[in-house]
Amino acid sequence: MAEGENEVRWDGLCSRDSTTRETALENIRQIILRKTECLRLVKETPYRPSDGLSNAISLDVLNKLLAHLLMLSKRCPFEDVREKSEFILKSVQELGIRIPRPLGHGPSRFIPEKEILQVGSEDAQMHTLFADSFAALGRLDNITLVMVFHPQYLESFLKTQHYLLQMDGPLPLHYRHYIGIMAAARHQCSYLVNLHVNDFLHVGGDPKWLNGLENAPQKLQNLGELNKVLAHRPWLITKEHIEGLLKAEEHSWSLAELVHAVVLLTHYHSLASFTFGCGISPEIHCDGGHTFRPPSVSNYCFCDITNGNHSVDEMQVNSAGNVSKIHQVQRDTSPQNLYIQQVSDSFFEVEALMEKMRQLQECRDEEEASQEEMASRFEIEKRESMFVFSSDDEEATPARDVSRHFEDTSYGYKDFSRHGMHVPTFRVQDYCWEDHGYSLVNRLYPDVGQLIDEKFHIAYNLTYNTMAMHKDVDTSMLRRAIWNYIHCMFGIRYDDYDYGEINQLLDRSFKVYIKTVVCTPEKVTKRMYDSFWRQFKHSEKVHVNLLLIEARMQAELLYALRAITRYMT
Repeated sequence: MAEGENEVRWDGLCSRDSTTRETALENIRQIILRKTECLRLVKETPYRPSDGLSNAISLDVLNKLLAHLLMLSKRCPFEDVREKSEFILKSVQELGIRIPRPLGHGPSRFIPEKEILQVGSEDAQMHTLFADSFAALGRLDNITLVMVFHPQYLESFLKTQHYLLQMDGPLPLHYRHYIGIMAAARHQCSYLVNLHVNDFLHVGGDPKWLNGLENAPQKLQNLGELNKVLAHRPWLITKEHIEGLLKAEEHSWSLAELVHAVVLLTHYHSLASFTFGCGISPEIHCDGGHTFRPPSVSNYCFCDITNGNHSVDEMQVNSAGNVSKIHQVQRDTSPQNLYIQQVSDSFFEVEALMEKMRQLQECRDEEEASQEEMASRFEIEKRESMFVFSSDDEEATPARDVSRHFEDTSYGYKDFSRHGMHVPTFRVQDYCWEDHGYSLVNRLYPDVGQLIDEKFHIAYNLTYNTMAMHKDVDTSMLRRAIWNYIHCMFGIRYDDYDYGEINQLLDRSFKVYIKTVVCTPEKVTKRMYDSFWRQFKHSEKVHVNLLLIEARMQAELLYALRAITRYMT
C-alpha cells in the first residue's frame, strides 16, 4: 500500500454508531482536501523534472482515495456515509481535480441494474444484513448485491465466509487471504484476486508475496499442487498428496491447518464459478470499476464485443440515442416479430419442462428401475457429459495477469474418462458429506462443518415454489437433477437416483452453461447465460448458480476429505 494511503482510516465508517462515523468522515475529508490542495498548488508551480515522479505518486494515492470514496457514495449501507462521501467528491471537483465515475451498469453485466436491489432502498431486515457485511469487510461487494435475490442463503454465506476469513482458526489471517488469491487465480478470476490482494495487504501481508507464488513461503508453495488438482481434476487427489503436505519437515502443515486450507480453496474455486456465472462486475474502487475519463456519447462498451458478451440480437445505442439491433437474423427484420417469436419459444420451453416433470413423477409412482438399470443410466450420463463441450471456441474474458499466483498454467479441466483413462466411480454410499466429511471438518476445524452443512442444505432446499410464470410448483425434482448432474460430471454417484431424469429435465444449452460455470468458469459469456431458461427470472438463474457452486464445493470437498481420511487410517 502506497505511503499516504495509510493516513486514512476507513474502519470508523463501519461502526453502527453515527458519531463515530461522523468523526471518521471528517478526518477523511480533511486529509483528502489537504492532498487535493497540495496537488492543485503543484499544478500552478513551474514544472521541474525532479518533481515528476513525486507528483505522479501523489496523484496516484489521491486517485485511489477518491475511488474508495466513490465506492462508499454508492455502496455504503449507511446513508450519512453515502451523502458525505458524495459531498467530499464534489468539493474535490470544485478545486479543479477530476473525480472518478463508475464504469458499467451495476453489480452484474448479465442482470439489468434496475432488477437488483438498490443500496438505500432495502427494508430493515436487509439493512441489518448489509450493515453486518459492511462491518466485516469494509465494503458491500457486488457478489453480495447479486446474492441478495436470496436473503436466506446470503445470510448463511456471509456467516460462513466471515468465519473462514476473520474468526479464530488454525491459519493466520494473511495466509487465509493469500490462499483465496491462489484459488481464484486458478480460474483467472481477477475480480476475487483484486479484492483479496487488498485484504491481504490490509491485514499485514508481505507485498513481496504478491510478485509471484515463488516469493511466498515454501509452505504455501507446497499447497500449489493440491490447489491445481482440486480446482480442475479433483478425482485425482490421493492420500499421497495429503502425506506430502503433512510430512514436509519444517514446511509441514498440521491436519487442522490443511482442513482450513482445503475449505478455503474449495470456497474460492466455487466463488469464482459464481463470479463468472452471474457476470459479476469489478468493484467500483478496483481496477475496471471506475474511470477518471468524462462520459462518452455512447453507453455501448466495446469490451462487450471483445469478451464475447454480444449476442445474436445485441442492443446497440447509436449516437442519436436510438436503440438498434445488430447482427439481426436475416429471416425477419422486424424487431416486434422477433420479440414475439422469442417469447413464444421460451413460453413453450417452460410448458414442455413442466410436462416432463409431471410425466417423470407419474413414472416414479408406477414403477421403480432396478439397481442394475440405475447403475447403467449413471454410466451413460457420465459418458455423455464428456461430449457437452464448454464453449472451447470462446475466448476467456480478458483479465489482469493473475498467473503469477499459481504454477503450471497449462493445467486445466479434463473429462476424467477421456483418452481411455478410467477413474472408479465415487459412490456416495461409501463416503458422503453427511456421515463422513461433516464430522471430519468439525473435528479438526470446530463449527465450520456446521456452517458449511447449513449452507449446503439452504442452497439445495431453497424454493419459492415457482417456475417462471407458474406458481405452486414442486421444484425438488429439477433441483435434484441439477445437483446430481454436477456430481455426475465429477464421477460421484447416488445409488438411489435415476440418472435417466437428467436428460429429460436439462436441455443441451443448460448443460453447456452448467458445465462451463462449474469446470471452466472463465469461459462463461452473456450469450450462454441468456440462452438457457429464457422465460425464467434473473432471480431463478441466480438460484441455479447457488446450486452449481454448492454442488461443486461439496464435490471437491468429498475428494479432498476422503484422501485425508485415507491418510489418517
